[in-house]
Amino acid sequence: MSSFELDPLFRRIEDRREEVAALTAELVRIPTINPPGDAYEACARFLGERLAGRGFTVEYLRAEGAVGDSDRYPRTNVVARIEGDGPGPCVHFNSHIDVVAPGEGWTVDPFAGVIRDGRVYGRGACDMKGGLAASIIAVEALLDAGETFSGAIEISGTADEESGGYAGAEWLAERGYFSKPRVDHVIIPEPLYKDSVCLGHRGVWWAEIDVKGRIAHGSMPFLGVSAIRGMGAFIERVERDLYPRLAQRRTAMPVIPDAARQSTLNFNSIHGGAKAQPDEDGFAAALVADRCRIVLDRRYLMEEDEADVRAEVVEILDTLARERPDFSYELRELWSVPPTLTPPDLPLVQALDRGIEQVLGQKSRHVASPGTYDQKHVWRVGKLKDCVAYGPGILELAHQPDEYIEIDDMVASAKVMAAAALDLLRGGQ
Repeated sequence: MSSFELDPLFRRIEDRREEVAALTAELVRIPTINPPGDAYEACARFLGERLAGRGFTVEYLRAEGAVGDSDRYPRTNVVARIEGDGPGPCVHFNSHIDVVAPGEGWTVDPFAGVIRDGRVYGRGACDMKGGLAASIIAVEALLDAGETFSGAIEISGTADEESGGYAGAEWLAERGYFSKPRVDHVIIPEPLYKDSVCLGHRGVWWAEIDVKGRIAHGSMPFLGVSAIRGMGAFIERVERDLYPRLAQRRTAMPVIPDAARQSTLNFNSIHGGAKAQPDEDGFAAALVADRCRIVLDRRYLMEEDEADVRAEVVEILDTLARERPDFSYELRELWSVPPTLTPPDLPLVQALDRGIEQVLGQKSRHVASPGTYDQKHVWRVGKLKDCVAYGPGILELAHQPDEYIEIDDMVASAKVMAAAALDLLRGGQ
């Protein structure tokens, strides 16, 4: 469709500028903090009731038995569907409803949904309740414009993306919600810039290393073996040998920001030895640490193999075991996901490319995310490759204090999403 033909639809979205801001603020005010998984049910019901009022068939789907699900913190997902005038493709907008904890450093209430200076502030405004709101406004405007289409449109709000998505997108994918013939195209409105189509993400390998020692009195450390010293030797060897190698590896994947186009390794957490209780002041016990644990977050490239990623860490550990007679360790893999990269010639990518050019007057950028998102479950479990991330927001603001989203960006992205959806539902006409 030409930009001229889309003008009435675009004007409807522009007229909803205040509405998209208000909807985002309302979503921010539902504090869906993960962990532990607060207010998922309330957020799912809020979305479902709104969409049911627009004629959608709504399902509330609790991921019973999934990791994290409990009666106190039910992992509730919502999926809404509206049918067109006949058989055809289904375009699905998938957003996660959970947010990370606010942390320190805010100058506004992180759950007040403050609207100020053309922005909506709050935890999750950028990642990704603004994208969720924009997708809803896009679809509602399309329906209100009386645009005819064949097929169906779905909108989902899913749980636990911030902790892997296993009670959300993966659980639904296992039950056919992200597979053909039900769904043909999936747009995930993650905050990766309104002029960019995110084709995929780097791979991830998480592991926990437990270095063993031998307990002894802290005044006589020579009678024990310090697991902390052993872990220190491992960290030093990673700094000396592995980090320089990772820095040399660059990918052809269009990962943003540019610094993330290399392989990376982060020490997510470390703990060793005895300590006072978290709510108590006082000295730690006078003991030689007999255990020290560290969690590794390794992000790898499509040019790398997961087996090699694991092997280079094991090589360092085994070398230390040979060099240090008292060095002993256990390695436990926590989770892993291979890199994903949707081919740019697929219909979904091309429809979004056209939408960006029609709305913004410029060619779209094709990018890849430094971290994973729920595309991994659509690809791996749903076996559906026609899936990308596209939405408003600035990637670097995610998980930051004073997180915000620009209202102009939500309006522009809603136009792109509406145009792309209509394009796909009409067969690229």
